[in-house]
Amino acid sequence: MKQIRIPSFLHDVFGEKQSIGSIVSILLFGGLLTTVLYLVFPQLTGNLPIWRSALALLLIFDIFSGCIANFTASTSNFYASRKMNRILFIAIHFHIVLVALLINTNIGYSIGVWAYTIAGAFIVNALIGKQAQRFVAGLLLSVGLGAMPLLPGLQPYMLTTCLLFMLKVLFSFAVDHYGRAANSIGEEA
Repeated sequence: MKQIRIPSFLHDVFGEKQSIGSIVSILLFGGLLTTVLYLVFPQLTGNLPIWRSALALLLIFDIFSGCIANFTASTSNFYASRKMNRILFIAIHFHIVLVALLINTNIGYSIGVWAYTIAGAFIVNALIGKQAQRFVAGLLLSVGLGAMPLLPGLQPYMLTTCLLFMLKVLFSFAVDHYGRAANSIGEEA
């Protein structure tokens, strides 16, 4: 599929070049899943002021869309060649806690999911260029995905958002899926 150049202010989202099909898929996945969550669970935004509802839904959309975007070669390779950008990106991902605060539900669980995810992402990031990276990422992700549904009282819309947040940051983003960083490390040696 034909690649288009991405404006520099969107490189952190889509990388430097991305196919139109990938961009459409990313935005459709994020938009449709956010919409479905909103329609199936009206209590998600309940009696909240419009600004809080809109901001929460925008952050949820970002989590869902980013989950898919980070699997593309363009986005993965963009961060693989920019170690500091990757570390900064992991560090600023506080989205899940902000969503919980905005909709005022499952705040404690969200903090726990965030802490586990960020700690795991830093471990996985430290393994870039090593053969064990995908295995460790898969193991940490599996532990998190297996444990989250066992949390009592976790709202289903928060469960979905937490699951995809963990997938996005811990596996989709922290893993160098296409070996660009490993190749760069080999070239530097």
